[in-house]
Amino acid sequence: MNAVTEEIKQLKKEKNAVILAHYYVEDAVQEIADYIGDSYYLSRLATETTADVVVFCGVGFMGESAKVLNPGKKVLMPDMSADCPMAHMADIAGIEKLRAEYEDLAVVCYINSTAELKAHADVCVTSSNALKIVKALPNKHILFIPDDNLGHFIAEQVPEKEFLYQNGHCPVHKAIAPEAVKKAKQEHPQALVLAHPECLPEVSALADYVGSTSGIIDYATKSDAEEFVICTETGVFYELKKKNPGKKFYPASAHQICPDMKKITLEKVRDVLKNESNAVTVEKELSEKSGRPLERMLELAK
Repeated sequence: MNAVTEEIKQLKKEKNAVILAHYYVEDAVQEIADYIGDSYYLSRLATETTADVVVFCGVGFMGESAKVLNPGKKVLMPDMSADCPMAHMADIAGIEKLRAEYEDLAVVCYINSTAELKAHADVCVTSSNALKIVKALPNKHILFIPDDNLGHFIAEQVPEKEFLYQNGHCPVHKAIAPEAVKKAKQEHPQALVLAHPECLPEVSALADYVGSTSGIIDYATKSDAEEFVICTETGVFYELKKKNPGKKFYPASAHQICPDMKKITLEKVRDVLKNESNAVTVEKELSEKSGRPLERMLELAK
């Protein structure tokens, strides 16, 4: 165990802190985390922890959501510049315009979004609970923001509802080309293709399974197959290999890396714990407004 890891363990005890890490951060950070998960699991966990300090190893919107759900806790981000481009990809004026046009419109906001966008939504969703929540809504018209690919994936499974979109996407998942998946399949003919629904519809169509990051891990773990082509951020390989030491995992392309998630390092985790710096703040009114759709998500997803 290196000196930085030792220091983090000591600081965690002193400060009654918990470290939450997303599957996409680097291996060393996942190794020291108390809990590793996708955005839904971590956002739920943040509401259940008895720790005074939450160190959120992920991107901006995740720390923001944790703070909104836990206004009384100190939420620290190892790197304040770690952001998610997709989290900003929706237009508030456009949302309000559509609300005026459709009487029964439900604005469904993917958790991968800023508090500002969440404040204009009716309910939040994650990739693991979006289908369940959209089906539970009484509304016929659904404006799905900000991720179009996840929206289209859900829309296909709920043909009785009409979906509207705003051109948002995850640059990392969008960069996984169907040609790259086909090539990976040729190179590994025995492998099953597992894809995240943020991928292009053409990629999802080639997959044997489409689901959230935790869904991909569960599927690979339960499957009798020995080889898999993985269409999501490569940080997930840490957990996949840990749970399945005998199985082989291949990325579909060389570009499945989120530069923002990789900004989180052990040294930065130690520094925020030591100095209690990079505390997330969300202005009270915004916190209340963006908290409602998050709380509704936690209720409907039960």
